[in-house]
Amino acid sequence: MGVEPRDGGFASPAHTTLEDTAFAKVNLTLRILGKRPDGYHEIESLVAFAAVGDRLTLVPAFVPGTSGLSLDVAGPFAVHAGPDSDNLVAKAARALASRVKNLVLGKFVLNKFVPAQAGLGGGSADAAAALRLLARANDLALDDPRLYQAARDTGADVPVCLDPQPRWMRGIGEILSAPIGLPRLPAVLVRPDVALATKDVFAALKAAPLTAATSSEMPDLPADAAGLVHFFAARSNDLERPAKSIAPQVGAALSSLRAQPACLLARMSGSGSACFGLFATPQAASDAARRLATEQPAWWVEATTIGTV
Repeated sequence: MGVEPRDGGFASPAHTTLEDTAFAKVNLTLRILGKRPDGYHEIESLVAFAAVGDRLTLVPAFVPGTSGLSLDVAGPFAVHAGPDSDNLVAKAARALASRVKNLVLGKFVLNKFVPAQAGLGGGSADAAAALRLLARANDLALDDPRLYQAARDTGADVPVCLDPQPRWMRGIGEILSAPIGLPRLPAVLVRPDVALATKDVFAALKAAPLTAATSSEMPDLPADAAGLVHFFAARSNDLERPAKSIAPQVGAALSSLRAQPACLLARMSGSGSACFGLFATPQAASDAARRLATEQPAWWVEATTIGTV
């Protein structure tokens, strides 16, 4: 089949398989600034991405409207994806279709390699990958404002995952800094055998009301790995305490990471339950991951890097 003109330009030929990786989001720091009158919490977080993630493919189909949209889910964590009607991949596609006339959709296949309810932005990263694939299929620029609008409507963490580069995130996730260059830091991701719902962790936090507007200035980061670890250590994840009060397994995961040789820093990501450890060398990270996987076979453990993917 030939190429058909669309609202965004010319779409990719039908039956061409497009692929993308939904890299896991890691909150290196997370400060809760307060609870807004509308119930949302304002945050300040330094976000980076791990070199591990779900895999999403799209076969574009020239079928008008959302009738051309389908989704299959596979992989070791497919059961975590939930029903198709609630999946953020489909939600993001519908959000973009409502903004782009005659948007080419198609068949998505999502391979889930990252667990859900882990604070790693799995569903949000999947949604962002779906928007990137649809942009390619419809010749839309990644900075097309309709992509950002669709991302924001899909979920608070989707905008930061749309262009997966390290950056500061503020507001409820919609205020993003320019990309920040970070080195690839050797790391281990651990998700103990427990899921945490973000709403439950925020409820346990009992944050004070937001009382004043916060500055939009973002702190400068050290250029070297040692300086970065010191920078991270001077900050925290404000959701770690309430998460541990709900799920003591989070505390156990952090203790296990901190007990590993050459672990420089261990912290929970997002609202948990996943935690990350930063290590002095890739070999130290690999060795720690092997030990942890042996000691805790029910945990999800991955040696990786965190930074610029």
